[in-house]
Amino acid sequence: MMKAMNKSNEHVLAGGACFNEKADSHLVCVQNDDGNYQTQAISIHNQPRKVTGASFFVFSGALKSSSGYLAKSSIVEDGVMVQITAENMDSLRQALREMKDFTITCGKVDAEDPQEHVHIQWVEDDKNFSKGVVSPIDGKSMESITSVKIFHGSEYKANGKVIRWTEVTDHSRLTENVAKAFCLALCPHLKLLKEDGMTKLGLRVTLDSDQVGYQAGSNGQPLPSQYMNDLDSALVPVIHGGACQLSEGPVIMELIFYILENIS
Repeated sequence: MMKAMNKSNEHVLAGGACFNEKADSHLVCVQNDDGNYQTQAISIHNQPRKVTGASFFVFSGALKSSSGYLAKSSIVEDGVMVQITAENMDSLRQALREMKDFTITCGKVDAEDPQEHVHIQWVEDDKNFSKGVVSPIDGKSMESITSVKIFHGSEYKANGKVIRWTEVTDHSRLTENVAKAFCLALCPHLKLLKEDGMTKLGLRVTLDSDQVGYQAGSNGQPLPSQYMNDLDSALVPVIHGGACQLSEGPVIMELIFYILENIS
């Protein structure tokens, strides 16, 4: 949230939304036969909608005080937009920085009917993700551990095969160096690894005052010893160099790689 506020201009605050299991319906944007887009809500058949999810939210601080409205809320495509005054935007940003709940009252200033409210609430950290995901190294459950997909990560080719870094649980400059070293070390062995069914590889690196090292595996088992000499030569200098620069406490990162056919 702080990153979104720091990168946005002072009049607009926007963010994407994650899937919410508590929602029984969700906004979707559908293109009709005329090429125009319209908003629909998909829901569970024959069940009333109670909680509707959205794909994004936008707070716009461009509402004029002279408009006669306290605030306006509306559905835009598959998201929600809330228009508020510049003063209200300042208050919202301050509340978010202080991690305090915030309520926006929508409707006309002189309205007598019950008003619509937009509530921004801080809740417990959501640990309900990565369900069913296990480490290819040893089968360890990765449930509740966040990860980052790597869309332009390290990719190295050898013997008609490609090894590609696709995911990591703790992304930093060190992980990029570790990924490069891992790929280069295994490049001579890509064909054999793929023939042996080891196409999804995991690398777990531990940096702690009491322990510095790595584990590599596939299909829930450690990689065979025939690969370890090349891995040691490539990874140990990088990992120990990272340990010397460690300043934020223990770090455990797990990187995921795939071996693919090189069809280019």
